[in-house]
Amino acid sequence: MRARRQAGQDSATELLATKGLRVTRQRLRVLEALADERDDATAQQIHSRLRSGDQRVGLATVYRTLALLSELGVVDALAHSPGELCYRLCGAGHHHHLFCSSCHRVVELIDCDIDAWLEEVATDHGFVATDHQLEVTGVCAACRDATTAPASR
Repeated sequence: MRARRQAGQDSATELLATKGLRVTRQRLRVLEALADERDDATAQQIHSRLRSGDQRVGLATVYRTLALLSELGVVDALAHSPGELCYRLCGAGHHHHLFCSSCHRVVELIDCDIDAWLEEVATDHGFVATDHQLEVTGVCAACRDATTAPASR
C-alpha cells in the first residue's frame, strides 16, 4: 500500500512539474484524491475525503487547486451536476465523456469523429470552431438492468 501511495505521489509530482506548477502538499493531496476516484467528484466531496483522512486542507484551497488544474488541462471539469462542477483526472489528449445520471459512472471516449460535422455547422453559422467538449448524459447498462429486473419477494 505504501509503495502504491509513493508511486501516486511521484506521478502527481511529475504531472505538476510538467505543467510548470509548484509542487505543494495541497496540490498533491487533491490530485491523489482524484486519482483514487473511479469516476468523478465535486470539490466538496474531495474536501470531505481529505478531511476524513486527517488531511488538513481548506475548502477554498481545494476549489482554487481544482480550478487551476482544470485551466491547465490536468483535470477535466464536467458540468453534468446542476450547480456544481465535477472533476476527473483523465488520460491525456482530446476526449469526451459519457455520464450515467443514475450511478454517476463516467466513461472516457477517446475517438472523436465530430470534427468535420462541427466545422460544417460552425461555418454555416459564421463561426470558426477552436475547441469543443462533449458530455453525453444517459443511463448505463447496469442501472438500466437494475430498474428492469423483477423485484424479489
